[in-house]
Amino acid sequence: MEAQTTPELRASTLAVEHLLLSLRTLHPLLRRTVDRQRAENSLSSAANLSVLGVSDEEAVELLVRAEQGLVERRLGSSELSRSSAYGQAEALLVERAARAGATLPLQSLADSLGLTAIEKTALLLCCAPEVDRIYERIYGYLHDDLNRRLASVELIGRVLRPVSQSRLGLRRTFGPMGTLRRCGVLFGYDAATELRQDLRLCAGVMDYLLSGCGDPARLFFDPREIIPTDDGRSPAGMDGERLMKVALALAEGSVEVVGVWGRRTNDSREAAMALLKQSGRRGRRLRLTGLPPTTRERTAELRAAAVEAAALGSVLWIETECISGPDAEALAADVAEMLVVSGAAAILVGRDPWRPIAILADRSYAELEAEPPCFVDRKTMWSDTLAEISDGRRHEMAAKFRFSERELQAVARVARTHASYLSGNGRPAPIEQHLDHACATVTQQRSHKFASIVVPRRGPADLVLPNDLHSQVMEIAQFHRSWPRVSDEWGLGRLVTGGGGIKVLFSGDSGTGKTLAAEVIAHDLGVPLIRVDLARVVSKWVGETEKNLSAAFEEAEESHAVLFFDEADALFGKRGEVQHGTDRYANLEVSYLLQRLEDSPALVILASNLKDNIDAAFTRRFQVTLHFPRPGEGERKRIWRIALPSTAPVSSGVDYEALSRLDMTGGSIVNSARTAALLAASQSGSEIDMVHVVRGVSRQYQREARLLQPAELGRYAGCVGDPS
Repeated sequence: MEAQTTPELRASTLAVEHLLLSLRTLHPLLRRTVDRQRAENSLSSAANLSVLGVSDEEAVELLVRAEQGLVERRLGSSELSRSSAYGQAEALLVERAARAGATLPLQSLADSLGLTAIEKTALLLCCAPEVDRIYERIYGYLHDDLNRRLASVELIGRVLRPVSQSRLGLRRTFGPMGTLRRCGVLFGYDAATELRQDLRLCAGVMDYLLSGCGDPARLFFDPREIIPTDDGRSPAGMDGERLMKVALALAEGSVEVVGVWGRRTNDSREAAMALLKQSGRRGRRLRLTGLPPTTRERTAELRAAAVEAAALGSVLWIETECISGPDAEALAADVAEMLVVSGAAAILVGRDPWRPIAILADRSYAELEAEPPCFVDRKTMWSDTLAEISDGRRHEMAAKFRFSERELQAVARVARTHASYLSGNGRPAPIEQHLDHACATVTQQRSHKFASIVVPRRGPADLVLPNDLHSQVMEIAQFHRSWPRVSDEWGLGRLVTGGGGIKVLFSGDSGTGKTLAAEVIAHDLGVPLIRVDLARVVSKWVGETEKNLSAAFEEAEESHAVLFFDEADALFGKRGEVQHGTDRYANLEVSYLLQRLEDSPALVILASNLKDNIDAAFTRRFQVTLHFPRPGEGERKRIWRIALPSTAPVSSGVDYEALSRLDMTGGSIVNSARTAALLAASQSGSEIDMVHVVRGVSRQYQREARLLQPAELGRYAGCVGDPS
């Protein structure tokens, strides 16, 4: 019985057959080159060194043996063996591959990279020693040096361009800027000259050529090249007419450097990508991170990048985030000097404008401002990208998230993947069921070191407050949803300075529910809560606190999260008279916060135990100010029932009426209940009884430096003593 073959095995067999068949095309070229070398040797009067090298006769014999080796590998089917013409044999192989539903990896790689016939032949010359070591001696003969057994730029030139003068053009083709080396197919060893550069296959290339596994466009590409993939439309919120004018000027060369600035990084990147598309240019990424620390080495790498971009006809793409700060002045100066001296075309992309005087004075410069899409544009984007969801859902999501077009495409892709392949019962689920998860996946991309990301788990039912206060807390989420409509559709946004996000101040004693209220609001909005860690934000170094706070605000804005400052009076305190040097810098921090708070489009919540300590300039900028009182008896009873849930083994003897009469905040009640549960579990008890709860309350009072009077406990006063 004939053995069954898998599709993968058939594809691999076809790949090997095609590679070996293609190698046969090298032999006429190699034979011609060997004959030319023999003729040159016959004119030389040098002694015969065949003992140490390869003689002329041996070179001819090596070629014959190499070709016989290819034949002995039984180049595929009998049809191929009978076909003497390469074209006919390859056509038969292509037909077999089509019937098997397979691709020929060598051809796929050539098509993906757009290789010329010369580049494809050069690739085969580099493959040959990987297939049969006999080619190493042939190459050693052609190099007249047995230590050089791999294809080199010089050898490829001799094989493909018999005339010496015509070989010079191949130096660029197979140099560092050639397609094969830029895209990770070949790499070169260091050599004294570019002609002597030995070329080898990069890791994984031979595996791909023998198996065909993977997409060559994703496996082999130029990591620095930026090819616009969108349709080139103006991003929502951007002046399309100005974009077209700048793109035309960039294409003509009348504008050489363009700055693209946006409040959010994704907005500026999308605008820059549209600019590239409209100009018909390709971008070349200049990575500024990881450059050498010394000026001389750094300048050399920057100059090489400019030369490479000019040779490829590309525009340098420079993201300015790492050169716009005060601690990067040397790097910024070197980049500016490179742009001025080299004359390279460049697109500068970032949040904050970077405008060196040298560039403005010596280069033709233009700017584009990338604004986040407004509410109306966001609704249109949701309609275009996810037409299958309802109008109400689109309205809700457009109000909640300030996605760019690229981010929205990511949301749609994640949601469709989950709905189509990861839902239950093997049937596609409605995509609306997966939108919240998709939005969370896209927005929660990173966690900044100056803040903690809290995934909200507690909802409105967990927040126990007086009814009026509870309603006002929940209104905050609705205000945040409604603001885009009020701002953009109703036109009130033009009256507001800054980003227009809702700003809220919670005040009240510790444990009254301020932090829980912030989490409930984030839960209701379906977004994460970013809680700023003041211990990690505040720095003794001048300017570092502002930098850390800026990073926290950027994180909230990029991830569409609620930004929460607990104990905010430590940062947002009153500015005072400057009596010491540190007072001046403290006032600067408060002033910076005042400006950053106003500029932020995010929902920002501040919580303070001491409202009067907040600077008056901040309080004027809060749309909502709420005071959280200590809970009354009715609220305390509800909190006790929440703190000791039905899922816990709570004894029926727990007296909630007596507990509710104790003057405790919600936080104190939760801590007491937790201590009671731990006491019950550690004593191997089956239930949490009143004794455990009273002891938990007693210990909480001690932590708060309060005295628990026996009269407050009534008949349970005897439970306070430690267990025997």
